[in-house]
Amino acid sequence: MARRLVVEADGGSRGNPGPAGYGALVRDAETGRVLAERAASVGRATNNVAEYGGLVAGLQAALDLDPTASVEVRMDSKLVVEQMSGRWKVKHPDMQKLALQAQQIARQLGQVRYTWVPRAQNGAADALANRAMDGRPVHRDAAAEPVVLEDDVQPAPEPAPVVTTVTHLLRHGQTEHTPERRFSGRNDLPLSRTGRAEAEAAAHRMAGLGIDVVVASPLRRTRETAETVAAVLGLPVEFDEDLVELDFGDLEGLSADEARKEHPLAVRRFMTDVRVAAPGGESVADVSARVARARQRILTRYAGRTVLVVSHVTPIKLMLAAGLGAGDDVVHRVFLEAASLCTVAWSSDGRTSVRLVNDTAHLR
Repeated sequence: MARRLVVEADGGSRGNPGPAGYGALVRDAETGRVLAERAASVGRATNNVAEYGGLVAGLQAALDLDPTASVEVRMDSKLVVEQMSGRWKVKHPDMQKLALQAQQIARQLGQVRYTWVPRAQNGAADALANRAMDGRPVHRDAAAEPVVLEDDVQPAPEPAPVVTTVTHLLRHGQTEHTPERRFSGRNDLPLSRTGRAEAEAAAHRMAGLGIDVVVASPLRRTRETAETVAAVLGLPVEFDEDLVELDFGDLEGLSADEARKEHPLAVRRFMTDVRVAAPGGESVADVSARVARARQRILTRYAGRTVLVVSHVTPIKLMLAAGLGAGDDVVHRVFLEAASLCTVAWSSDGRTSVRLVNDTAHLR
């Protein structure tokens, strides 16, 4: 008779979308013993995407334990249970990818069935998901746990100290597009004369902020701004492709009026729904996903340090949204001047603090 396992999975998002994580565990169906636990952050995502992350992790843990096992998956997400059972369609692109991944893992196991349970009966997985969102990942297998005799039990270790990483977010200086408010995405425009002066002014402002690291978008206008500042600070510049501006596609170089005239319906949808891409380009949600990756790299590599991030309007607004725990549509409600400065502090306990927005005192 095939071994029977139970997977309990959950996921959550603080902001929906917001900082998200999943939790999953595998039990022996006969004894109820926990055989494996998983918890990890998925960056900025929705509840549903995080729940699918927990499902994938739980199925993979079961597969690692016994590929021949019969598995019952228990989740309090009606959506995921119905979709994986084949009764509802998976429409969201991010969830389609995760659902396919879960299906591929499930095909490598014995029989897999999905059961909805009330949230109160999914507390263990929910607790793991909250650990993930608190920045405390878990990867534990029962077989790897040492046997501890009662006499050998040591006092619990002191909790890890809270580490705060400060990010100063500097928008690049002006280009020829800036005064005319033209869509400026992936172009290679240099800084204008005014933009170079703004970068110099920003450099002197940054000199007093105790910056340890400079990270920038590799596009020409951000590269020139970052290198001007870094020269004053005596620091190298690290470039990150995920910090580039939104790809405006067919709108590139157009003013707002020109764009509405040439692409009336597309522009209306793009400007009101963060999930809709600019014609031939990206959506705000696309940019949000890659900015979340960049943010996670920065917070991991430079934990506890002060980082200058030189980027563009959309990525900086999305960093502010993450700091506020707000949705991506904040990009339509914040205005940032060229060479303006914003500041967000990120604590390892999951707390964030937006300390400065659109400051241009150094330009006066």
